[in-house]
Amino acid sequence: MRTTFINTLIKLAEKDKTIYLLTGDLGFSVLENFAQKFPERFINCGVAEQNMMGVAAGLALSGKKPYVYSIVPFVTMRCLEQIRNDVCYQNLDVKIIGVGGGLSYGSLGTTHHSIEDIAIFRALPNMIILSPADAVETEELILKSYETHNPTYLRLSRDGEKILYEKKPAIEIGRPLVLKEGEDGAIIATGIFVSLAMGIIEKLKEKGYNLKLISLHTLKPINKDVLLKELTNIKLLFTLEEHNIIGGLGSAIAEILIEAGYQGFFKRIGILDKYFSEVGEAQYLRLKHGLVQEEIISQILNNLK
Repeated sequence: MRTTFINTLIKLAEKDKTIYLLTGDLGFSVLENFAQKFPERFINCGVAEQNMMGVAAGLALSGKKPYVYSIVPFVTMRCLEQIRNDVCYQNLDVKIIGVGGGLSYGSLGTTHHSIEDIAIFRALPNMIILSPADAVETEELILKSYETHNPTYLRLSRDGEKILYEKKPAIEIGRPLVLKEGEDGAIIATGIFVSLAMGIIEKLKEKGYNLKLISLHTLKPINKDVLLKELTNIKLLFTLEEHNIIGGLGSAIAEILIEAGYQGFFKRIGILDKYFSEVGEAQYLRLKHGLVQEEIISQILNNLK
C-alpha cells in the first residue's frame, strides 16, 4: 500500500504543481523518489508533528494541496489538536496518510499500534476516512480523494498485502463495495481484514454456508441507502476490523442499523477494548486475540447453526 501510495502521488504531482508532501522524519525507502523528483515540494518537518500539521494547513490556505505522511499514531493522535482546529474546523484540503493501521507495527509495541484512530476521526466534522483493502483500492481511493477538497484520512497497512481484484473495481467514496454475493448472512470488513473475511467466506462455503462480503473502504461518509439495500433480507451480520470494536467500523454500522430498525442478529468482531501487554509481530498479536481465520469461523458458525 505504501508503494502504491507514493507511485500514485508522483503521477499526480507530475500534473499538479500544487501537490506537496510532508513527513515527520519518516518514510525512508518509500518517499525518496518523490523527494528526488520534486525537492522543492517535499518537506521533512522533523519530529514535530504538531508543527507539521500547522504547515500543511498553511499550505492549504495558500492554495496548495498538501499530503502529510507518517505512522498512524504520530500523524493522528500526536497532532490531534492541530487537525481539529487548523484543518477540520477550516475544512481545508489536507490529505493525512497514516501507515501501519491496526497491529501492522506489532513488534514496536502499543505506542505504534493504531486501534483508536478511526473512532477519533469519525468524531471530527468535515473529515473523510478511507481504509483500503489492498493496493488496487488504495490507488483508486487516492485518485478519487484527489478530486475532493475536504480533510481526508487514508489509513494504510504496510506493503505485501494480497491483491483482491483481477480488474479495477468501480469505487466511489462512501459507497460500499460488494465483493461476493450470498444469502445466509454477510460480513462487512474494512482494510486488510477484507482479505481475511474473503478467506473465511471461502471456508464457510465448503461447509455449506454462502455469505455476502462487503468491503467498506469508506468509513466516513457511508452511503446508508446503498448499504441498507445490500443488507435487505440479511438476518445474520458481522463486522470485521483491525480496530477497537468501540467507535470503529462496527460502531458505524450499528448506528445505521439501529436507526433503520434492523431486526436481524448483529455482531462486531475486532480488537476488544484493551491495550496489548504482549509484543510481537502483527500476526502473533492477532492470534493472541482471536483475530485469525479459525477463531472467527468458530464464532460465525455458532450463530449460523
